[in-house]
Amino acid sequence: MNGAPVHNRCVHRLEGPYYDDLTTGTVLPQLPAVTITDADNVMYRSISGDENRLAADRSAYATASGSSGALVNPGLMMQLSIGLSTSATRHAIANLFYRGVLVARPVEVGETVETTTTVLGMADSRPKGDLNRGKVLLGIETVGTNGPIANYQRCALLPARGDAPGFSDDVGSATSSPEPDFASVVPAWDLGGLTEMSVAVGEEIADPMWDHIDLAPAFARLTFNQAMVHRSVFATAYDTRLVYGGHVIALAQASATRVFPGTATVLGWKRCNHTAPAFEGDTLSFTHRLVAADHVDSGQMLTIETAGYRQTEGGEPVKLLDWEYVILHR
Repeated sequence: MNGAPVHNRCVHRLEGPYYDDLTTGTVLPQLPAVTITDADNVMYRSISGDENRLAADRSAYATASGSSGALVNPGLMMQLSIGLSTSATRHAIANLFYRGVLVARPVEVGETVETTTTVLGMADSRPKGDLNRGKVLLGIETVGTNGPIANYQRCALLPARGDAPGFSDDVGSATSSPEPDFASVVPAWDLGGLTEMSVAVGEEIADPMWDHIDLAPAFARLTFNQAMVHRSVFATAYDTRLVYGGHVIALAQASATRVFPGTATVLGWKRCNHTAPAFEGDTLSFTHRLVAADHVDSGQMLTIETAGYRQTEGGEPVKLLDWEYVILHR
């Protein structure tokens, strides 16, 4: 009935959480588990343009892995993991960084995945005008039908409902946690059918194919991302919706698959900083520097630094992304 009262507990669940609703140790309500389909892979590819061959070509994946299944694009898997953690960040002002991302194993189409999000630390930030704010360090664990998938931390800036609660935990930075053991999660694949390496260690390559951000709300919905700033301009301090930072990462990873076409999968992230906001319609460019190439049984474990830029009319590009990650490549 129109005008009927809404149960207060439901309102609280839908409106929160704010910074001062949380404490260290809080475990956030889980969003629905997701069974990943071929359609999800196709949708992700249409939004990002990711050219990961093993996720696009079942026969290539079968040759490499010996499996009769289909590989979930590793970019999609991480974006789903992040999206399913956003019950903590419905009111996020910004996501500040990710660190220590370890992807335990590849995931195949048909697997059901879910994410648990726990508050690891909290620190009051300086108010902005009358708005009290704080940093929340979140521990993210994503598991699937076949066991653990991803484990990492991310830090978000949230508004408070009222007074600053006085938290002062050391939430650190994108580089202040131990580096994961990426070599321990290399799958035993035969990558002989992929393209050989053509980039030298220390070389930096600018991808000449610029791209633009579109379908941003669709991407947020696809990944169950709850952050209101990605759905409504009225939830932001800007004149337009704020684009989910993972959308920039998805386009960056797509660019990397062009520069490193023998990419098999992503083993994890060392760090990821969002250095400026992104908006629908932005034109982005990416540069990739090969930091290290370590030989493993299945091929090479590459450490890559990727920087993303918003191109501006008649001005200097604005850096949006500072990302260091590890891939398995032929």
